[in-house]
Amino acid sequence: MGIGKCDRYAVFLGKAKFLYREDPRGMAIESRVWTGNFGFLLSQEPFAAFRTTTRDLGLRFAPLRFTPYHMSMAEDQYLQPYRESATKHGHSFEVTLWANHQSQVRRFNIFSQMVHLPGKRILDAGCSRGDLAAFLVERKIAYASYVGIDGLHEVIAFASDRQLPRTRFIAGDFLLNPGLLTTGDPQVICISGSLNTMTQGQLFASLEAAWAATTQTLLFNFLTDLALPAAPHQTKPALRHDGLHLIKWATSQTGNVTYRQDYFDHGHDATIMMVKA
Repeated sequence: MGIGKCDRYAVFLGKAKFLYREDPRGMAIESRVWTGNFGFLLSQEPFAAFRTTTRDLGLRFAPLRFTPYHMSMAEDQYLQPYRESATKHGHSFEVTLWANHQSQVRRFNIFSQMVHLPGKRILDAGCSRGDLAAFLVERKIAYASYVGIDGLHEVIAFASDRQLPRTRFIAGDFLLNPGLLTTGDPQVICISGSLNTMTQGQLFASLEAAWAATTQTLLFNFLTDLALPAAPHQTKPALRHDGLHLIKWATSQTGNVTYRQDYFDHGHDATIMMVKA
């Protein structure tokens, strides 16, 4: 494994083949593409020892430049695929739009690996049936409190009926009403899957609101366009989002960012954790 360093980032790279990629929004990367699973660790902290240099890895970062995101909150079409699924499937697992239960659990496992959840006040934005809370209970991860928010009343009713300990479920749209994200004074806000049907503007509006609302940590996953060509092809309603742009946004907010893309074949999905100073 090679470790590269530049002025702001430390990037841990696995075995790779060379590929050039350029991002038109301000960050040009001459990077490497992995033949198997892979991941980044991004940090502003200095690192003393490196086995390879940035030049050896072919990495270069241009300064961060962001375009402000403006969007109309008049429509909530990002919820329509879930409404249609609820009409078809009710509150069964299929309403979540995940391919299968195993893929959902794998994402939850990554959350629990990346942040220490015992004793934390957790808010789950886009909680659906409350499956993350059920996962934590099954794994004996004793959170202090859990608030689940979802735009579908049907799944909130099901989640409430599960009577999971120290939980509260709220029917509401956190994108149209971002104040919901402060419910319970969350130390950790989790977003799993909810970003996949949003436009870029909606995605960043959600993340900005969640980052402002959490007192400690924001944790979210998304379908990344940094996946290798062999990753499953995504069609609507699911959208792949710009992984480089999301890394840039996260590292413009905090120096404590972890990026993982090593838990599905071909880098199909990615998770970002942001921690406040």
